[in-house]
Amino acid sequence: MHSVGRLVVAALTATVMLVAYAEDTFPNRPLTLVVPYPAGGVADAIARPLAQALGQRLGQPVVIDNRAGANGNIGSAWVARQQPADGYTILLGSTSTLAVNPHLYKAMGYDPVKDLQPLTLTHQMPNVLVVGPTTPYRSAADVIAAAKATPGRLAFGSAGNGNSMHLAGVQFQEKSGTKLMHVPYKGGAPALNDVLAGQIPMMFHNLPAVVSLQRGGKVRVLAVADTKRSPVLPDVPTMAEAGVPGVVSIVWNGLLVRRGTPAPIVERLNTELRAVLASPEFRKPLEAQGYEILSSTPAEFESLLIRDLAAMGETIKRADIQLD
Repeated sequence: MHSVGRLVVAALTATVMLVAYAEDTFPNRPLTLVVPYPAGGVADAIARPLAQALGQRLGQPVVIDNRAGANGNIGSAWVARQQPADGYTILLGSTSTLAVNPHLYKAMGYDPVKDLQPLTLTHQMPNVLVVGPTTPYRSAADVIAAAKATPGRLAFGSAGNGNSMHLAGVQFQEKSGTKLMHVPYKGGAPALNDVLAGQIPMMFHNLPAVVSLQRGGKVRVLAVADTKRSPVLPDVPTMAEAGVPGVVSIVWNGLLVRRGTPAPIVERLNTELRAVLASPEFRKPLEAQGYEILSSTPAEFESLLIRDLAAMGETIKRADIQLD
């Protein structure tokens, strides 16, 4: 064998050994869990206990990194395009960042299918119809009657154009035969604050964000956009029970790493994460807040992502939703 050939073989052998060593010793340093939203939101409420429990199982700290902006695109692109494919940087993805944004942004900075490797689903939560405590609305039927009396004038808030809260409102209008005025905010929290303050009458929001407010009488949750009632608010009807069948808006979340991460590392992370997600100590406090804890194989998660990516595209096209 020529000397050049021997050098190439030696280099390849060394590379293979190095990769094998990295897989065998994973993890040997702290990991980062990127949450592509501001600190203190609904995503943080599950990401922080998840990071702590995962760190205990892996024997390494898992540090939360809130990289907010562009409806989740900034943090997602950072993981998908700028971090090594080594399993040390994990992304908390969602319906919005993986299935909705690709249809709204011309230059999103990443491809959710080509650039990201699913690990496992973590949880899902329905959107709910919420009205302020000073409004006269006591049911979805009241809202529909008011909307039909003044078409296009009854306002609903959301976390922004194309967000799942906006899409829930689009579904509600389609199925109830009403026309509402959409008021996009820069996040769900400021929209909810304006509902509480009486600046806007209502919005669609993730269930965990409003459970304690409903129990405290600070808002009224009129209906759940799910096929079943929530165990944390058993007296609140589903949209179908409230007279608006076909309105189902469920936001799923899951964890991903950069595509190309070695399969043994993907398998290890999936195993450890699913053990955390199955733990009663982890599940019970979050289920009490309205989160539905999930887990899956990487393939199951990827199948859901691809299916909803297509479905959301059809919804956005039909409603002609565009960014401002």
